[in-house]
Amino acid sequence: MGLAVVIVVLAILVNLTALGEHTWLRVLFGVSALNFALRATIPLILGALSGILCERSGIINIGIEGMMLAGAFAAFVAKVATNHWPLGSSLAFAVVVALAVGAFMGLFHALLSIRFRMDQIISGTVIIILAAGISSYLFDRSATAVGKFSAVPIPLLSDIPVLGRVFFNNPPITYLALILVVVVHVALFYTRWGLRTRAVGEHPRAADTVGINVNRYRYVNTMFGGMLAGLAGAFLVLEAVGQFQEGMTAGRGFIALAAMIFGNWNPFGALGAAALFGYTQALQNELLLAGVTTVPRQFVSMLPYIATIVAVSGLVGRVRPPAASGKVYETEGGH
Repeated sequence: MGLAVVIVVLAILVNLTALGEHTWLRVLFGVSALNFALRATIPLILGALSGILCERSGIINIGIEGMMLAGAFAAFVAKVATNHWPLGSSLAFAVVVALAVGAFMGLFHALLSIRFRMDQIISGTVIIILAAGISSYLFDRSATAVGKFSAVPIPLLSDIPVLGRVFFNNPPITYLALILVVVVHVALFYTRWGLRTRAVGEHPRAADTVGINVNRYRYVNTMFGGMLAGLAGAFLVLEAVGQFQEGMTAGRGFIALAAMIFGNWNPFGALGAAALFGYTQALQNELLLAGVTTVPRQFVSMLPYIATIVAVSGLVGRVRPPAASGKVYETEGGH
């Protein structure tokens, strides 16, 4: 988070002073770089929040990539089917469908993990392969979604130099994702539901002893997590790109998992990590647009993934996941 503040301060200086005359500073801290960084951050933070909800209740979810892709495909299909509707209604319907499909994928993962006691890593992998296969098989390449969410400037705040153009002139899902960071944080750490969720993920036997239905909480949280991943997919189709492409999540689900770990299973920590990874994607984009040729473009395109590997490998042993994450829980009666 501290690094994010430094980047914002440098961006203000570069865009409002003579520092902006230096090309390399504009590439690193220009408004376009920050706008792209925010757009790249949104699916990552939604995916990270999905992982947090699942793992805080004891379910490992590496299937975020698949849930995100399923949500994106569902949003596209719903949008194409309702192109003749008023744009606002069509987009809202597509978001609802993406949330529903995400919830179904979460329920499917929970069933495999809890009811059938499948290894949760394998279950998540199954979801990724399933989403990739079904979306590729059913994708109609001649179909076109008409229209996408446009920016909604917030009065007065959008007029703030630099920051207003970056943070207060965005489409609805972007605002919603940032609000959800606060909502999930408050819900996890300041409500009874959050206390019980964390108890289920840390010590399910103790939670069961005081009357908490451990597996019910795991089902519900995994479905909520699936909905957030589905919303991340909807963002890609309905706000970022406007169309569906096969495999369009491009590893974002795995980067979101890295952001979750980097952020120590905390929503605000995950936001900082997602912003860092989003910034590396923006840097990759700006360097390619600036025509950097001294380094092969393939190496420039590797930046976000290298940053992910370095961040996670450097943190092994320094963060602690929920104690019961990935462990099947059986009640005293064996159910």
